[in-house]
Amino acid sequence: MTFNRKILASSIALAATTLVASGAQAEMTDDELRIGYLADMSGTYRDLAGPGGLEALNMAVEDFGGEVNGVPIEVFSADDRNSADVGANTVRGWVDQENVDLVAGMVASSVSIAVSKVLEEAGGLAIISGSAASSITNEHCTPNHIHWVYDTYPLANGTAKAVVDQGGDTWFMLTADYAFGHALEGDVTKVVEENGGEIIGGVRHPFPTSDFSSYILQAQGSGAKIVGLANAGSDTVNAIKTASQFGLVQSGQQLAGLLIFLNDVHAMGLESTQGLLLTTGWYWDMDDQSREWAERYFERVGSMPTMVQAGVYSSTMHYLNAVDAADTDESQAVRAQMAATPVEDFFSRNGRIREDGRMVHDMYLAEVKSPEESTGEWDLYKIKSTIPADEAYRPLSESQCKLVQN
Repeated sequence: MTFNRKILASSIALAATTLVASGAQAEMTDDELRIGYLADMSGTYRDLAGPGGLEALNMAVEDFGGEVNGVPIEVFSADDRNSADVGANTVRGWVDQENVDLVAGMVASSVSIAVSKVLEEAGGLAIISGSAASSITNEHCTPNHIHWVYDTYPLANGTAKAVVDQGGDTWFMLTADYAFGHALEGDVTKVVEENGGEIIGGVRHPFPTSDFSSYILQAQGSGAKIVGLANAGSDTVNAIKTASQFGLVQSGQQLAGLLIFLNDVHAMGLESTQGLLLTTGWYWDMDDQSREWAERYFERVGSMPTMVQAGVYSSTMHYLNAVDAADTDESQAVRAQMAATPVEDFFSRNGRIREDGRMVHDMYLAEVKSPEESTGEWDLYKIKSTIPADEAYRPLSESQCKLVQN
């Protein structure tokens, strides 16, 4: 098995290198570069990616000049409704009928996994910015997609480890019942147990869910010090609101939001979320570079960007620069060029694309500010520590990816 993986990885690398080297002979297909943005535009994950992510992609296209290698850039978009079937069928249509070169966005991990299989068969390319499952570049890796912003591995190694280190050694897991939730639950369980803690109970809820009453009651009955929320978007918001109504924190238990977005904290307010520890791939107020881009985004959208929306811009710009440098839109030549180029921009520090398709970069442990600490509507986080890129993500030595030479 190891021998076959090496042959596959070497063949892909050789083919990609040859394509880049022959870039002078390569051409842009269809006299147009076509990018399809696929995301939840109306449901649970709308605010963390959705229309705001599409606006970030359009900003990147405009900032690049609207064309590459003399051909115009056209953007398509669609709502996947968090359905793997809808997502896969949409992308199949884009590839077959619209000749889309890149699929961007994507939030629900089940959608991303289904789409990546379609693109592997079709020879296309995707950059996944919103999904969390670490399996996307592990057992579900392909040479046809790159995972950009974050995944469940650094979320667990950041937030869960910090909580256990502070004495939160017994956990009850409240998990969204699909690929992302399962991956996050697995990664958190590993981190908690490796650091001397214990998972003493858990329940999986349908995705999405509006009524968390029975699940919060089970969490309270468990007696666990920590209730870990392995969900996201409105599911997380609803779970935290229900926990507040039931007095979970007042009774001595603590919530650990394992995937919290800026828009979630903003929606719930600092009174409800102050002191919450979270791991993030980016924050708008980190430094001058981040602030400059975020303020431009705010002028267009009216809200500060999440890490996903910032990642959509960053990944699109990296892709367009690679197309320009390789002088082709052929997927493997562009992917090789992207992997050969460090990712250093307003979003990423110490970024690079590994052979498994994971873009590794520094991650950050943050704490939600108290109302007294905040100086404005979007002044929500304080960065407590940096998790270096090489420590944040699953080591390649543990990878099950078929592209990795173990």
